[in-house]
Parts: sequence; structure tokens; C-alpha cells
Amino acid sequence: MIKLSDHFDYKRLLRFTAPSIGMLIFMSIYSVVDGFFVSNFVGTIPFAAINFVMPALMLMNFIGFLFGTGGGALIAKTIGEGNRVKANQIFSMLVYLSFFLGILFAIFGIIYIGEVAKILGATGEFLEQSITYGQIALLALPMSILQCEFQCLASTAEKPKLGFYVTVATGLTNIFLDALFIITFGWGIEGAAIATAVSEAIGGILPLIYFSRENSSLLRLTKTKFDGRALIQTCSNGISELLSSISMSIIGMLYNWQLLKYAGSDGVAAFGILIYAAFIFEAIFIGYSMGVSPIISFNYGAKNYSELKNVFKKSLFLIGAFAVIMFISAESLARPIAKIFVESDAKLLEMTVHAFRICSFAFLIEGFTMFISSFFTALNNGFISALISGLRTLVFEVGAVLIFPIIWGLDGVWFSMVGAEIMSVILSVIMLLIYRRRYNY
Repeated sequence: MIKLSDHFDYKRLLRFTAPSIGMLIFMSIYSVVDGFFVSNFVGTIPFAAINFVMPALMLMNFIGFLFGTGGGALIAKTIGEGNRVKANQIFSMLVYLSFFLGILFAIFGIIYIGEVAKILGATGEFLEQSITYGQIALLALPMSILQCEFQCLASTAEKPKLGFYVTVATGLTNIFLDALFIITFGWGIEGAAIATAVSEAIGGILPLIYFSRENSSLLRLTKTKFDGRALIQTCSNGISELLSSISMSIIGMLYNWQLLKYAGSDGVAAFGILIYAAFIFEAIFIGYSMGVSPIISFNYGAKNYSELKNVFKKSLFLIGAFAVIMFISAESLARPIAKIFVESDAKLLEMTVHAFRICSFAFLIEGFTMFISSFFTALNNGFISALISGLRTLVFEVGAVLIFPIIWGLDGVWFSMVGAEIMSVILSVIMLLIYRRRYNY
């Protein structure tokens, strides 16, 4: 078994992060399959409705990412300092608190999701389908939050494969239930929502059972008490992921608003396909950053700066290699991927392929920004991580998606993704240069 205290060469680094990468890739693939069933067996409008409401649903999951990444950095640092009892108390507090907040957010979301859809411009059947899917999916929100949280914390517990196995179980459940509810039972968009809710519940329950019992990991759920200082540190560490989660949801809503204006529901459908495909490619960057973070936090806590520098340099090389592979793959697979969803609609197919080939240039850049932001989170410097994430989305991307379409029309929506990433990576490099002496990487 690979331990956080080990020396990491490229092979060991890839072995340790592979489960996290695989977990994110598989999660992305089953999301694509989910969209495949709806687009091919329910219809274009329901498919567009799901993609329209999805950013709002993702917004509700921000607690899982906040506690998972921010808490993971604090817990790994605490373990590195030699205090496992405290690490387990922090872990337990975050899990219990996130579940309680999930219940509150689910109630709030079910009540107000219709109003949000109306504000964003949904009307008629499109509005009804959006509300139907959203309200059913929100029933599983507490478990969905735990699923997101445990995905991040599995690597911290030195059990990265656990997150992968749970994701596989969740994904296979979703695929099976999609086929059963949509094709066999003919339940339409309601069947898709129920399948998603059930699979997310499984994704939260399985790791909850594992960590509630005696296990061979570094973490276990125990009796705990509220620790305000640890919660503040967790939120400080994870503020970038919080901002990223919130802002990406806001950005998604903004893209949908612009696309409804410039291309109607076809534009929203094309964007949904683009996001499904992008999830698969970006999963490698996100999964690697998630998997390597506990190693960085542990060595920072243990003051092992030579190993910290070693992992940092190797990570930059691996991110660069992933970026080149992903760009080439995206350009080559744009049409085959689009055909999975809209082969029968020639106009929508061409719009999607064109958009994908423009946006694929972002894959050359965005992996570095994602890793560097995650790197500062792992160093327990949530402010710089938040600065990178916040400016990347709430400033650079919002500005681009509002301004570029005025200049280039519909293409401006797609160009905005690339423009925002160029500005973000410049900022990230500047932050690395400023803080290189402080953290000795």
C-alpha cells in the first residue's frame, strides 16, 4: 500500500492518483450515458431542460466540495503533524454537519427551483420539464453532498480506490436504472431524475457505512464536538473550491441565458453536450489534483520540503503531458462524441462539433490553473487558491461570456471559455512566482 509518507517517483505518483482520476472519468462517462438515454429516448427539449437546471443542482452540492477539499487539506496536515485523534474528530464533524446542511438545502431547492428557472428564461414545456427533473433529483441532495465529500476524503484516508469503487457502483446503478425507467417503463424525464437520485443515494451511503465501522484507513467516524476553529480553517482552505463550485454553476446559468438568446434551445442542448464531453477530459486534471493534494498537505505538515518540491515538479510535467493528449483527443473526437447525442439533427450536430473544436483549445491551459489552485489549497492557503478560482470564473469568464458574444455573436460564447483560461493561467504563474520562497516548492 502506498502511504502519504512515501517518496514519490512518476510511477508511484500515477499509481496513487490513478483511482481519483479513474473515479472522475467514470463519473463523467456515466453522466454522458445519462444524457444519451434522455436525448435519444425522451427528446431534445427534456435533454435541454436537464442541462438547463443542472447548474442550479450542482450549486447545491458546494458543501461537499468545500468540506471535502478544504477539510481534506486540514485533515492530511493534522495527520502529518502526528495527531490522528484530532484528524478523526474533524473528519466526523464535517460529515455530520454536511449531511444536516444537505437536508436544509434540499428543502430550499425544492421550493424555489421553479422561480430560478423562470428568472433564467425558461417557459412552457421547457420550464415544466426543468422543474420536474430538479425537484426529484433534489430529494437525494444530502447523499449527493456526502458522495462529493467522500470522493475527496478517500485519498486523505489513504484509500483512493474506495472512491473509485463507489463511483463505479454509483455509475452502473445509474446506467441500469436509466435503461429500466426510460426505455422499459417509459417514465421519461421523471425516470431519469429517479435514476439519478437513487444512484447518488448509493454514492453517499456506501462510504458512510465504510467509515462508520472499523476499517484499515486513516479515518473513521467517531464521537465529536463542534470545532469552530477547524471549521473556519476548512472553509478557508476550501474557499477556492467553494467559489469554483458556486461560480461554475452561475457561469453555467449565464451560458444558458446567452445561448437561449443567440441560438434558442438548440444552443442549450449543444452546450449540454459540450459540458458532458468536457467533464470526461477535465476529469483527468481534476482527478489528479484531487489525488495528489493529500500528499502535498502531508509533506507540508511534516515539513518535508524536498519531497514537496519533488511532487510539485513532477505534477507540472504530468499536467502538461495530459494537456497535450487531451487537446489532440478532443479535436479528433469532436464529431464522434457529438453524434452520440444528436446524430439525427444535422444542424445541432454541426453547431456542437464547431463549438467543441473551439473550446478544446482550453484543454491546453486549464489543467495548470486547476492544479495550481488545488496546490495552494493543499498548502492550506485558501486565500490564494480562492483568488485564482474566483478571478478565473467570476471575473474572467463572466466578463468574456458577456463581452465576446457582442463582438463575435454565437462564436463569442464558445471563445469565452478559451479567453478566460488564458487570463487564468497567467495569474496562476504569477502567484507561483510570488510564493515560491514561502513554501519552498
